[in-house]
Amino acid sequence: MSDLNDFDDAGRDGGGGAPITLRLLTEGDLPAYKALRDAMLARHEQAFTSDAETERAREAASYRVRLHPQAGGKSLFTLGAYAQARLVGALTCEHENRKKVMHIAHLIGMMVDDDYRGRGIGKRLLQQALVLLRREPRLESVTLSVTAGNQAAIAVYRQAGFTRYGHLPRAIRLSDGRYYAKDLMSLDLRD
Repeated sequence: MSDLNDFDDAGRDGGGGAPITLRLLTEGDLPAYKALRDAMLARHEQAFTSDAETERAREAASYRVRLHPQAGGKSLFTLGAYAQARLVGALTCEHENRKKVMHIAHLIGMMVDDDYRGRGIGKRLLQQALVLLRREPRLESVTLSVTAGNQAAIAVYRQAGFTRYGHLPRAIRLSDGRYYAKDLMSLDLRD
């Protein structure tokens, strides 16, 4: 990925509070990332494929693979939203290294702290992620999955140009036996 650190995005959240700064996560951010992720998984289990119990047992350093391709995983980057020094949102972008599908990126793990929801932070994370993805000439499209019925998230994705290409019934099963479907969405980065 070229020039991922070449951006500066700071602005006030939609609620008129402290300035929200977007930047790429680094290794020093991993404890805050794990804390945010653990809290989101515990509070919103229907929104994530991962389960809270398993993820809670992971070390913060295990998320290093989400920072950049050189960390050994499939991630291109993880973008964080900060209210002063507090990590309040994050979004990870992955891609495939296999030749036939290396033109496709995947957005995963979108999360915004409950105290900061409804302030446009998720929208800003998504917009900045798309800016970064469009800078990479080999990438042509990006996909994501979202829990069906999560109208707020779906509206943000649609506003950014994503369209639904599939629906997976019973995509996740919670510990209490409830099932949730996932909508699969994509966006052409070259349009």
